[in-house]
Amino acid sequence: MPNERRYVIKLGCPDRTGIVARISGFLAEAGGWIVEAAYHTDPETNWFFTRQEVRADSLPFGVDELRERFGRVARELSGQADWSVTDTGVRRRVVILVSKEGHCLYDLLGRVHSGELDVDVRAVIGNHNDLAGITRAHGIPFHHVPFPATDPEGKAAAFAQLRQLVEANSPDAIVLARFMQIVPGEMCVEWSGRALNIHHSFLPSFVGARPYHQAHKRGVKLIGATCHYVTAELDQGPIVEQDVIRVDHGDSVADMVRKGRDIEKVVLARGLRAHLEGRILLHGNKTVIF
Repeated sequence: MPNERRYVIKLGCPDRTGIVARISGFLAEAGGWIVEAAYHTDPETNWFFTRQEVRADSLPFGVDELRERFGRVARELSGQADWSVTDTGVRRRVVILVSKEGHCLYDLLGRVHSGELDVDVRAVIGNHNDLAGITRAHGIPFHHVPFPATDPEGKAAAFAQLRQLVEANSPDAIVLARFMQIVPGEMCVEWSGRALNIHHSFLPSFVGARPYHQAHKRGVKLIGATCHYVTAELDQGPIVEQDVIRVDHGDSVADMVRKGRDIEKVVLARGLRAHLEGRILLHGNKTVIF
């Protein structure tokens, strides 16, 4: 986000005439200086989407009053309106979940350390202890929550502990950075629209475990990675970001894994940035990203 403090307004609702005029008029009446605005209508669902950034210093009131006033406008436009107002001056809180593979975590911590991602990483939680050292070296708390492989009750208790640790930090984003456990459905519902996963394939191809092995067996010429929101359906959540890289018949599974890791890191970072900047609007199982 730019250094200039801004308020980000997002709205999704059934499309009709006058929506843009009503929002623009509301902001103009308050003296709001719009510095970025985007609009989209889905013709199949007749659903309207908009995202606008307003200079905070152009308004005579703060973000709480803006929420109250814009909420009235949104409800006037539609009883089905899905809207939000956020303040770029408030640093976003992030919790990262990991297992053993560290490439995505290393990349995110590097971006945070360099200032590329201006976020507050509240904690890293791992079902293995492998990444404790690098986490603590960055001054971030690491919590080890072991998951028993063959004990359903023990696994449920582990998820309960993980959930408690996550929610204690009130995160704006929960990042599954190659966290190799399937999150229970009720937690997916609680984390809806906040939890981002990186899957090491170009979804919807090669869902589930060992996608590089699946891709190698199939003889694909492209492999990719997908950042998506976590839902109860494994690897089926709304897609946020994707990218691919070429492979050929000479690439082994190990080659694909190595090349794929580069894509995974970039795709996850892009997806997280879009989420934290409030650029994503959800509608059903799809996203509109401005």
